[in-house]
Amino acid sequence: MAHPASRPELESSSAATVSAGPSPGPTPADLLRRLRARGAADPVTHVERVPARPGVPAPWPSWAPPELRAAFARRGVVAPWQHQAQAATLAYEGEHVVVATGTASGKSLAYQLPALATLLADPRATVLYLAPTKALAADQLRAVAALELEGVRPACYDGDTPRAEREWIRRHSRFVLTNPDMLHHGVLPGHAQWSGFLRRLAYVVVDECHTYRGVFGSHVAHVLRRLRRQCARFGSTPVFVLASATSGDPSTAAGRLTGLPVTAVTEDASPRGGVTFALWEPPLLPPDSGSSTPVPPQSTGDHDDLQQIRRSALRETADLLADTVAEGVRTLAFVRSRKGAEVVAANARRALDDAVPGLGDRVAAYRGGYLREERRELERALLHGDLLGLASTNALELGVDLVGLDAVLICGYPGTRASLWQQAGRAGRSGQEALAVLVARDDPLDTYLVHHPEAIFGAPVEATVLDPANPYVLAPQLACAAFEAPLTPADLALFGDGAKEAVDQLVAAGALRQRPTGWYWRHRERPEVDLRGEGGAPVCVVESSTGRLLGTVDGGSSHFLLHSGAVYLHQGVSYVVDDLDLVDGCALVHAEEPDWSTHARDVTDLSVVSVRSYVDAGPVGMFLGEVDVTSQVVSYQRRRIATGEVIDTRPLDLPARELRTVAVWFTLSPQSLTLAGVQPADVPGALHAAEHAAIGLLPLMATCDRWDIGGLSTAVHQDTEAPTVFVYDGHPGGAGFAERAYGTASAWLRATRDAIAECGCESGCPSCVQSPKCGNGNNPLSKPDAIRVLDVVLANLPE
Repeated sequence: MAHPASRPELESSSAATVSAGPSPGPTPADLLRRLRARGAADPVTHVERVPARPGVPAPWPSWAPPELRAAFARRGVVAPWQHQAQAATLAYEGEHVVVATGTASGKSLAYQLPALATLLADPRATVLYLAPTKALAADQLRAVAALELEGVRPACYDGDTPRAEREWIRRHSRFVLTNPDMLHHGVLPGHAQWSGFLRRLAYVVVDECHTYRGVFGSHVAHVLRRLRRQCARFGSTPVFVLASATSGDPSTAAGRLTGLPVTAVTEDASPRGGVTFALWEPPLLPPDSGSSTPVPPQSTGDHDDLQQIRRSALRETADLLADTVAEGVRTLAFVRSRKGAEVVAANARRALDDAVPGLGDRVAAYRGGYLREERRELERALLHGDLLGLASTNALELGVDLVGLDAVLICGYPGTRASLWQQAGRAGRSGQEALAVLVARDDPLDTYLVHHPEAIFGAPVEATVLDPANPYVLAPQLACAAFEAPLTPADLALFGDGAKEAVDQLVAAGALRQRPTGWYWRHRERPEVDLRGEGGAPVCVVESSTGRLLGTVDGGSSHFLLHSGAVYLHQGVSYVVDDLDLVDGCALVHAEEPDWSTHARDVTDLSVVSVRSYVDAGPVGMFLGEVDVTSQVVSYQRRRIATGEVIDTRPLDLPARELRTVAVWFTLSPQSLTLAGVQPADVPGALHAAEHAAIGLLPLMATCDRWDIGGLSTAVHQDTEAPTVFVYDGHPGGAGFAERAYGTASAWLRATRDAIAECGCESGCPSCVQSPKCGNGNNPLSKPDAIRVLDVVLANLPE
């Protein structure tokens, strides 16, 4: 059942609960009015009112045991909502089901009810719960443990679990909460130790399944197939219950993820508090003012001294967070990067302490890479009200029950409408009114969205994109399966299209040995497979003087964030990297508060491997195919925090990285560009500007953000022998984004052209053609010629 609504609903209660009463403080409308009055110009471009809605309760299913109903009643749940009862009954009757409804609509009750009822009825049955984040699993553990049901013995089994507890969990827990990474690295390779648990497995819960997209989602799809394979070997066939935010075609996406037929429940019957949703564009700064913000502007092009720049979205969000906390409003600010979350929290604390000494202690940062104890303490402090404001990465976007939040600030479009509504829905719990504010970054997509609200409020949420047949995913996963138990011909059907070809490749490579009984793994050690495509093992950040472990950074980001000389932020404390040891996975740092920030720069080369599909449109060609991308971080800039002024550029000696992936690209004939008025000397700047804007607008069409994709443009490419713009997936084997761009090329490039043309700048800015991650310092760029390039493409490309 596909969801017909164009906008997901923002619900405000997880079940029919006893109301805790209204929260104190200003109403969302009053709060927004006060925030808008801070400056001379009104930064709000649009306000959307999402009205409140009553819930539709349902009676408890007849199969729900009295002790379970009583346990929920003690927690304030007097009856389920209609969609909860429907999904729970389907699962209890043995049907695989996905409940795809809005934030805080009570999806957890939909799977807890059948799972716990089965555990109470059958003292031998077990349940496996999978969450994409440790925070969500810990939150669900609290919820299940609070029901105090005898014999359930819920427990978290993840990388933070002490080894002394792991044996007890394997033997005694009947409700194990973990994540796909631990299932992949720990449970499935050690299936013999888990044989008792897997033999009695009744339900597999896959929470927040819409997050399993791209390469990560494709890997998880095969991890779930490996789980099904082991369960079948032990004689069990568990029911899969999936929970998803409102998404396009959830039944198909869930079926692709599990390899099973899945019924979707999408009609949301929970109540919703009213939401005031504002689109906020930071103001322009005077041309001669410089930037007085602690965060430098993202613009680094040649025109910085001639044009106005916008106030940093990070600083704007920090000030809004400080203002809401000063009003006594419990606020969560979502920031796209770990560094950004630290900066927003630090600036908000500083502003609050300047106004009321000590008030800054009510604000903190939350992100991945923190130690377990830090994360749990922050979650506790927010839940208990010790913290009024939290600046977080999307680590808190998912499911964690943050009761009582009044406002959410979203610093930059999170990449998809599904994530936007998920983050906005973190506010407004327990039925109260809520405020959500999207603060636009100086970025083509953000600028486009705040001036085209219909692209947010009038458009359907995206379908989840994943491709289990990706050979760069399928072959390593088959190797993992063969390590766990020899592969048989029957297993190949389980792993789907391309499995036989992948097995043949593994045999030819010497990884598998074929025998009459199947295919056997040939090596003593198990395959090393990274589910999240993060470029290797995490790098530890260690303080040089004390040896104290501060946190971790994923391997894929380490070249950018932990190179020698980089500034690293942790809970508001600034450190400078002394040395990055990639072999040992360790970065040594020392505490320092420099007056500059660091920004890594890289160079990229690309070659075409093959063409899958193309459109011949006269002077224009549109292509989809495989490419090899070589990239290397070669230097970093130091910029003044106060002004954004570039102090210097320092070289780096880091190894190059190679990536075979999928790209979409278009070519133009030199004659067509000349006829359009693009002079030969201006072609590089025209293509470069069009590339940046196209990357920035692709998330409008695909379930990605600009950090999932990369690009390259050149006046004459060695493989196409023509002016060419490439946009490629930033994951091995591709993630489905380039295919989506190819399939919607006309709409994608039309939105790109409009975003450039409608931008009020004269010669190009971060809102249209400059990129925050450009390895060439946004040079050369030509805004007017980029429009001419795209006009040529759109005039010739068929709709």
